[in-house]
Amino acid sequence: MTAGKRKQVKKYKFELTRRAIAGVGVVCFCIFLWMFLLGVWTGQSLLMPSSLDPVTTMEGGHDIVDLSNQKKHRP
Repeated sequence: MTAGKRKQVKKYKFELTRRAIAGVGVVCFCIFLWMFLLGVWTGQSLLMPSSLDPVTTMEGGHDIVDLSNQKKHRP
């Protein structure tokens, strides 16, 4: 093989019209909006206390201690 010849590389050409670019943008926007709304809905569901949560019920008879009058000790 001579030094002057190179192996030709196939180049692919990818073309989109303006309408296709706008369509891809709309689809991406809808996907991002859906993921945002799904995240907000999930966050609201996780932050709401459930009725079966044992921490919110006072059936255990635990006393509530007010710690606001005590001083904080720092080492």
